[in-house]
Amino acid sequence: MASNEKKMVSSSKPALPPSSEDNVSVLAMMYRFFKKVSVVGAVYLVGYMQWSVAWLIGPVILSVMRDQWRKESEYRRNLAKAAALSSEKDVVLAKLDDLPAWVFFPDVERAEWLNRILLQVWPNVNHYARNLLKDSIEPAVAESLANFKLNGFKFERMILGTIAPRVGGVKVYDKNLSRNEIIMDVDLFYAGDCDISFVLQRIRGGIKDLQIHGMVRVVMKPLITKMPLVGGLQIFFLNNPSIDFNLVGAADVLDMPGFSDILRRCIVEQIAKMMVLPNKLPIKLSDEVPTVDLRMPEPEGVLRIHLVKAQNLMKKDVSMLGKGKSDPYAIITVGAQQWKTKHIDNDVNPRWDYWCEARIMQTLGQALEIEVFDKDEGNDDDKLGKCSLDISQVVRLGRLDTWQTLQEAKHGKVELRLSWHRLTSDATELNRALNETVLIKTGDLSSAVLSVYIDSCKKLPNARAQSRPDPYLTVTVGKKTENTAVQMRTDDPVYEIGYSFLVLDSKTGNGLGQLTYSISALLKQKNMSMITQPLMLQKSGPESKIIMSLQLRILKEAIREEDCEEEPLAESASEPSPAVTPAAAAAPAAPAAPATTPALDSVDSKQDALLAEPVARLAEPELKNMEDAPVDNSSQKSVPVEIIEKEVADTQEYQVPTGRESPKLIHRTSSLTTSAGEAGLGRILLSFRYSMQNQTLYVVVHKIMHIPLKDPSNVPDPYVKLYLLPGRAKDSKRKTVVVKDSCMPEYDEQFEWVIPLAELHSRQMEVTVATHKGFLGGSPVIGQVLVHLNQYDFREAKTLWFDLMPETSPRD
Repeated sequence: MASNEKKMVSSSKPALPPSSEDNVSVLAMMYRFFKKVSVVGAVYLVGYMQWSVAWLIGPVILSVMRDQWRKESEYRRNLAKAAALSSEKDVVLAKLDDLPAWVFFPDVERAEWLNRILLQVWPNVNHYARNLLKDSIEPAVAESLANFKLNGFKFERMILGTIAPRVGGVKVYDKNLSRNEIIMDVDLFYAGDCDISFVLQRIRGGIKDLQIHGMVRVVMKPLITKMPLVGGLQIFFLNNPSIDFNLVGAADVLDMPGFSDILRRCIVEQIAKMMVLPNKLPIKLSDEVPTVDLRMPEPEGVLRIHLVKAQNLMKKDVSMLGKGKSDPYAIITVGAQQWKTKHIDNDVNPRWDYWCEARIMQTLGQALEIEVFDKDEGNDDDKLGKCSLDISQVVRLGRLDTWQTLQEAKHGKVELRLSWHRLTSDATELNRALNETVLIKTGDLSSAVLSVYIDSCKKLPNARAQSRPDPYLTVTVGKKTENTAVQMRTDDPVYEIGYSFLVLDSKTGNGLGQLTYSISALLKQKNMSMITQPLMLQKSGPESKIIMSLQLRILKEAIREEDCEEEPLAESASEPSPAVTPAAAAAPAAPAAPATTPALDSVDSKQDALLAEPVARLAEPELKNMEDAPVDNSSQKSVPVEIIEKEVADTQEYQVPTGRESPKLIHRTSSLTTSAGEAGLGRILLSFRYSMQNQTLYVVVHKIMHIPLKDPSNVPDPYVKLYLLPGRAKDSKRKTVVVKDSCMPEYDEQFEWVIPLAELHSRQMEVTVATHKGFLGGSPVIGQVLVHLNQYDFREAKTLWFDLMPETSPRD
């Protein structure tokens, strides 16, 4: 009986050989022994050496922080991977805070059929992506990391796995389009099971759980009458995509916020250079379409940005007496274009007065982003907030002067003055553009945009005896230089690449040829363009030539016709809408050209100086070292093109915040009122708007008028506090500043609450006006408004006057 019980017990255990069980138990015992010896030995060493307790506590704190950061990152990646593997219903249930685009926008459609196609072709995409990573991404990332003293980067294995990207929604535009194109936006999300290994500084590591999320635009143009009916595609991200990944292997010890941020930044930079506006990925589908039609840059215009100042930023620096101030600077981003202001020491109300210009290839859907940081020497810079503005809003208005409240911050706002400049081929506009830049007096603003397309070179000379060259090409306009990729072992290289340069008023190998073309010559060309012309190279072979296209366009500020009319009187019944009317111009208007403007052939001396100077080739500055904030501009006016042999070793207006949505004006309200309200306590002017994309309710407190004054010696100090009811939780309370001694205070302060649309209709906004001095017999409350949010559709901006009524609810 005992033997049977013994057999039953033994049969319930895993069937392992006796030697295997002994080895496992011995190894586990040795691991526990050495682990305890290491911990006790470390503590003993700290005591023996009489080190500070910080030597013990410091690594423990860093380890805990690293584990916590790793857990949060892993949770986000696992959640995204689960969503990528699941159906769209599971995505909605599991990720309520990151819903697909078709949930927010009624004109965005689901595309499950497209997801099935992506899954079918994913093995072929895998092969293409491996070649792309090896040939393009690897050398570019290695060069970027070398700037951080991290050398030797190289991919060893590249497998993107079996999980295909998912399309969260597709929108096809049917308005404001050319008849010759189709524009489609794709909300693309990839959270795959990739397996990528690399070597960096002789440390082998890997990348897993790679995630990419962004809005991809596909432009199909031109439309043709033969199959496939579309001549080509242009594919690009509207803005920089969000990228996340997990480091594994030996590089896991470097998976800290600092190092992973550097690697992530380098990867984002290389993707931006390939296919984030103004850069595009062109694909030719028909031989009937000239390549220049797809690859020649086509800017829609130039956005001139004036970042004036910031107010009430957060205090991040810590001093002996507590919290000090901050040393703020700002980073301005438009697609792949980026600028950085100088930092201002010890100031939470900095004034930068920083100007820059962005070439805009697509006005529809692209955003201007501002991020403000506190500069910390030797440490990671603290973030002070960010804001985003839809560029199409500036295009529609022409000029916009606005204060933008910083998100992801307790408080703070920035002042922006923006102007939209369309492009014209009228050469007579050049004098006006030059005068305008002189009036602004910054010295770094452009007057024209030059587009350059390099098709190919023919019959280049050999740089070495009995060996074809490895040519690459540099294009320089003023202070900006662009380099093409190296073409291996050929004297007839084909580049088919385009660049665009803003026109203001490197070490190389053996030169194979050079061409200098004066931009002033384009002024006399028809339509200021030179399309696909072969030009002979200088300092090259007798038959060496380059085939290229050039196009010059003059900047002209786009001012609406109504802005040119006289301003209406204050008492006029038809006032401009306070919700969307732009304020003062971003720059003073240029004076009208005199009647005796000289002819084009005899341009004035200033124009001659700007358009006929020789060109000095300078290397393009790197964004990460831009303390002096360079702009994508140029100062000289000829285009040198150089083919070089490279030795290759192995290979007071009111505005409601808009976020990324454009407001639609449906209510016109005067900014003045003569009434003191139904209860005689005054009236308050408020703006409301709900952002579907951000799931956020925005409220702007503009002003209060006609607060009654019964005692001239007791003028109130009014302020406004707001609650999102029901509930008086602290996190739902917002409060304006106090205005001293005023019966007609002005605030223009913006507040926001993150709330789902389904809950918005069951809420009320309680707005209370109070004073610090006491009012009408000692009560601090002047009046109150209760706004039932279900009475309005705040998805479209509204600015309304409300009568202040006596207090009806308990106060704090």
